[in-house]
Amino acid sequence: MGRWSIVRCSSSILLTFYSAIVVNSPSGTAAFSRQQIRMVEGHSVHRVASLHRQRLVGKKFKAFSPNGRFTDGANAINGKTFTNIEAVGKNLFAFFGEKGAGKEDETVVHVHFGMSGAWAVYNLKDESPPEPTKTNRLRLECPGIVADLSAMTVQHGGLELYHEKRKKLGEDPLRSDADPEALWNKVNRSKKSIGAIIMDQSFFAGPGNIYRAELLFKAGIHPDRCGSDLKKKEFDRIWYHTVELLKRGYETGSILTVDPKEALSLGKPKLRRYIYNSSKCPRCNSPIKTWQIANRTCYACLKCQPFNRAKDTVVVTPSPKDHVPFNSHCARESAESRLADSGASRLSVKEIKLELARLGVDLPSEKLKKAELVKLLDRNNKSPPQQHVMLVSPEEAAREKARSGESMAVEHIAELGPTQARKARSSSVLLFPDDAEAQSVDGTHKQSSKRSTAEQKRKPTRKSKQSKISSSKND
Repeated sequence: MGRWSIVRCSSSILLTFYSAIVVNSPSGTAAFSRQQIRMVEGHSVHRVASLHRQRLVGKKFKAFSPNGRFTDGANAINGKTFTNIEAVGKNLFAFFGEKGAGKEDETVVHVHFGMSGAWAVYNLKDESPPEPTKTNRLRLECPGIVADLSAMTVQHGGLELYHEKRKKLGEDPLRSDADPEALWNKVNRSKKSIGAIIMDQSFFAGPGNIYRAELLFKAGIHPDRCGSDLKKKEFDRIWYHTVELLKRGYETGSILTVDPKEALSLGKPKLRRYIYNSSKCPRCNSPIKTWQIANRTCYACLKCQPFNRAKDTVVVTPSPKDHVPFNSHCARESAESRLADSGASRLSVKEIKLELARLGVDLPSEKLKKAELVKLLDRNNKSPPQQHVMLVSPEEAAREKARSGESMAVEHIAELGPTQARKARSSSVLLFPDDAEAQSVDGTHKQSSKRSTAEQKRKPTRKSKQSKISSSKND
C-alpha cells in the first residue's frame, strides 16, 4: 500500500443498533470498547440553549460557585437578569444584565461542556436538586428553580469576550447565519484532510467524531481526501448531510444518522448509525477501517468511500496557513431568528416597525408604545415559526438511549444532571421491560452496562434458577 496505510478494525469496535451495542470478537465472546472519547456535540448545545430560553431567560438569579472555581464570575452575575443565551457550535454564551441597561454593561458567561458537562434545571415543584458536587462551577437560584452548571470551561467577561470567541468559530450548520460559501472557500484552500477539517471548529462549528464518521459516509467521501482536492459538488454533499444530521440530532436529542427507510431496506429497522463503532458496513458488508486523525479515531468503508488520490500520497495535516476568518457579523441573533423563535417581544421598536412595513401593515398611530406594536406584529405575522421545532424531551431522549442498550458513556445529554439522567433511564426499564436488555445481530441477548454485567455474576436465587429452567424449556 506504499506510504499510506490504514489500521485494521479491532474486535473492540462496537456495532451500534437501536437494540444492541455488541460485536463478536474472534473468540466468539462479546467485546466492548473501553477507549471511547465522547464530547457534547453541537446539536446538544443548541438544545440546552433552546430549553434555557424557555426556562431561565428573563429571570433574575442568585448566583454562586459551589466548588469555588467560578467565584468571580458568579459574583459578576449575582442578582442580574438572564437576558439571552446563544449557541455557536459546541459553545454557549449566556448574557446577564440589568433591566434598562445598555448592552455594553452586559456580562457574558462562556461555557464549553467538554466531555461530560451539563447545565441541569430543577423545577422545585417536581424535584429537589442534589447537593452540589466538586464539579459544580455555577448554581443559579430563583423562586421555584435551581440550575446547576458543570463544564470543562466556564469564563466571564464583557461583550468583547463574546466577540473574541465568536470570530474564531466556523460555520454552525444549525444557525440561520451559517455561510456555506465562505466555508467552501476556506476548505478549498486548505491542505488539511476533510476528516481533519470537519473536526476543526474554526471550519465546521458543531460536528464531532460521531458526526464526522457518519456524514462523510453518507456523502461517500474518504476522510483523507484533501480539502483543496474536493470538487464543489462533493463539498455541497458534505454540507447537506451535516445540516441534515445535526438538525435531526437537535430535534430528537440523539445522534441518529440512519434514514428509517434505508434501515428497513437493509433489514435492520433499528439501526442507529452506519459505521461509527461498527465492524461491517451495513450497505456492502465490507470491514470498517479505523486510523488516527489528530489523535481521534476515524472510520471509513473503503468501498463506499473510495480514496481517489494516488495511492502513495500521504495527506499531511499541518496548522492552517493564510487563514481568512469568516464574516460572523458579530450579531447574537438576527431579527428574523428572534421573531421566529420568540415572537415580536424580542425585537426593538425600530425592528418591529420595519417588519410591519415589510408586511404592508399601516400604523394606526405613530405614538404606539412597544407593547401595542408587539401585539400588532404578532397579530399580522403569518410566517411559519421556522425556529419552533417540537423537540423530544431530554428525559425521553435518555429513555430512548436506554431502550436501545446504549451506554451513557457513548452519547451525553447536556440538558440533564447525572441523577436526572439515571432516573429517566431507569423509568425506561419499568415502562419497557422487554427492552431492558440489548439484542445482538444474531438474536442473542447481552447487557452492555457494567452494572448489568455485575448483576449477571451474582449467585442466582432459587426463584431465578426456576425461572431459567422454565425459560429454557420454552425455548
